[in-house]
Amino acid sequence: MFDLSVFSETQTWVSLLTLTFMEIVLGIDNIIFISIIVNRLDPSQQKRGRTIGLVLALVIRILLLMSISWIVGLKAPLFHLDVPWADHDFGVTGRDIILLIGGLFLIAKSTTEIHTKLQGEEENEAGGAVYKSMGGIIVQIVLIDIVFSFDSILTAVGLVDNVMIMVLAVVLSMGVMLVFSGVVADFVNRNPTIKMLALSFLIMIGVMLVMEAFHKEIEKGYIYFAMFFSLMVEVLNMRLRKKADPVHLRDSRFD
Repeated sequence: MFDLSVFSETQTWVSLLTLTFMEIVLGIDNIIFISIIVNRLDPSQQKRGRTIGLVLALVIRILLLMSISWIVGLKAPLFHLDVPWADHDFGVTGRDIILLIGGLFLIAKSTTEIHTKLQGEEENEAGGAVYKSMGGIIVQIVLIDIVFSFDSILTAVGLVDNVMIMVLAVVLSMGVMLVFSGVVADFVNRNPTIKMLALSFLIMIGVMLVMEAFHKEIEKGYIYFAMFFSLMVEVLNMRLRKKADPVHLRDSRFD
């Protein structure tokens, strides 16, 4: 049974708020991915797809939290490789394999989405957009949820040692993301340049996951600062474009 007496301690609430904030920050990339991938669904199904995606993310993270010993075990080497950049034997762990597969999937999926946007949306014979099935989208969401959840869970384990606080923080953070996921999705879909920027962010995160799989750690603060800085620059560009005078084409007949 969970010991509810811990909530009488100030440190518990500080840990809960800190971990909830961290989970929200780490979940931003998940929201971006879900918002973009769900856009491939019929408009009438997109809200339902986002909700299902975030609920599945919540369920996956809670199940992983209940398997803390298994998560920790994934950091133990499964086998060793002799690689030129390592001073000692390179131990390949279960976490490395998951991060590598997830990173490559994220890079491939984001690159495909960028290519689709540049080439134009697929159309059927009637000239309408081609939408993907709900099942296929959900499978992709589950795969990337698992990868993002490992990062989230490992952060939680590093900050708090009480599973009940971890679960509560995940539930609260997912509740916040569920409320604002529609706003994020609408903003991304209304602004093509923001959507392209978001896909570029996902490629960068995918590269970061691949590098972590090869034990090349990158300070996540740099990644999030670069994302925030790029987003702010694009927001300023959007405001500038709105204020700019429209371009009038000159009629050569009056030259």
